[in-house]
Amino acid sequence: MKEKKKPVQISDKVWLLISFLAAMLVWFLLSIGKTTGRSFPFVDKIFLAIDKMAFQRKALWPDFLSSMICVASGFGLGFLTAVPVAFLMAWYLPVRKILEPWINFIRNIPALAYAPLIVIMVGVGKTPAIILIWICTFMTMCITIYGGIRNIDVTLIKAARVLGANDMDIFFRITLPATVPFIITAVRLGLGAGLTTLLAAESTGAQAGLGMRIRTLSSTFESDGMLLYIIILGIIGLLLNMLVDFIERRLTSWQEKREEQ
Repeated sequence: MKEKKKPVQISDKVWLLISFLAAMLVWFLLSIGKTTGRSFPFVDKIFLAIDKMAFQRKALWPDFLSSMICVASGFGLGFLTAVPVAFLMAWYLPVRKILEPWINFIRNIPALAYAPLIVIMVGVGKTPAIILIWICTFMTMCITIYGGIRNIDVTLIKAARVLGANDMDIFFRITLPATVPFIITAVRLGLGAGLTTLLAAESTGAQAGLGMRIRTLSSTFESDGMLLYIIILGIIGLLLNMLVDFIERRLTSWQEKREEQ
């Protein structure tokens, strides 16, 4: 019998190149379209926009730095508060009964809806933007981590108690390791929520920022500058996702994963 030929394996780098070229082709077709050309200027105009925003107006770096401070501060606060609250909700029924309805209520309200209230409370600048990102990332991460803790196999906890484990042992040897994948997922979702909330957060009277600049450029119909800032946000999100993937591989190497076909 003839041996079956093995299917040709295409490396990840080749797939990445194919994906990039396909995206560039779509972008080029949009840039020459009658109705889409003005909204999606091609690469050459984006490079001109870099020169305009970075060197002529000297706005690109201050905008980038301001946004990163807001996202990092808001996400950091969200993570530091979401983790303990999620564990308390999962372990203690009174905490869960009191907090869960309000978390589900607030997380379904668009951030832009209560942004003016935060401005009235603390004034304009970075502070309301940080608070807004903190609220959104907290809600996202708290629900994700809480759901992960609740899905831990109860049999493991019962078996540990039979073997004489106390609450501290159960927490550090069973609950925490089993929750790590969900915490990483929460971090990934929280970072995404922080970036997507940035536009609303920086509409609260911010003096600089990527989201603020997109809103300002939209009022003057400068699509090249807007698209440049949108691409920067996408690159930031991609790099953060790669960082989370790296951390996930280091912390959850023990976890079984589905093999790719």
